[in-house]
Amino acid sequence: MGHRALVAYRRPDRRYDIRYSHWGGDGVSLADRITAEAPLADGAVNPDLLANAIDRERVLTAHLDPCIYELLYLVSPGADYRVSPYRVCWLEWGDGREDGRGAIVAVADDAADRRVRTWFRATKTALADVIEMGALSRRAAQAYLEARVCEDEDGTVYTYGASKLEDSSYTPTPDCWLGDERVREGNRDYRENDDEEGGNT
Repeated sequence: MGHRALVAYRRPDRRYDIRYSHWGGDGVSLADRITAEAPLADGAVNPDLLANAIDRERVLTAHLDPCIYELLYLVSPGADYRVSPYRVCWLEWGDGREDGRGAIVAVADDAADRRVRTWFRATKTALADVIEMGALSRRAAQAYLEARVCEDEDGTVYTYGASKLEDSSYTPTPDCWLGDERVREGNRDYRENDDEEGGNT
């Protein structure tokens, strides 16, 4: 079965090459194993490219299926060869409607990752019970879940396969990407750091 992770390596042109790790989603230890000397973590990351030269926004919307992947790693080659792990959260309940709504939450280490996973699972399970009891509509529960992920965990919400949902009557919370000026300071810091690195490449 595995614990799947998507690993996106930033190129000199600031686009991304995307690879896959079958067990990289089982905790965030893979982040410490991806280095300048071992960019594929000694075989833990599959060398075959899933996609190349992908714009940063499309890493999420075109490739990070929240039903499949558990973690996203963004690799920034450079002097410090920075690897940033993000827990992937699926914001749907698998009831046959749209299933592409997801979020990513930055997790610095295994302890932070376990905390986010436990919090998200408990919150989503409680909301599922509320929906089943008829106290909240699915749409209202999802809006609440998205708000909690963004406000409590500084998460980034996105829609995977957005083009397939263009005819849907559901209007989700607007997407934002890491570093968007409309979101929190931590995400702005990400973009500023990315810009600084871009100037050095």
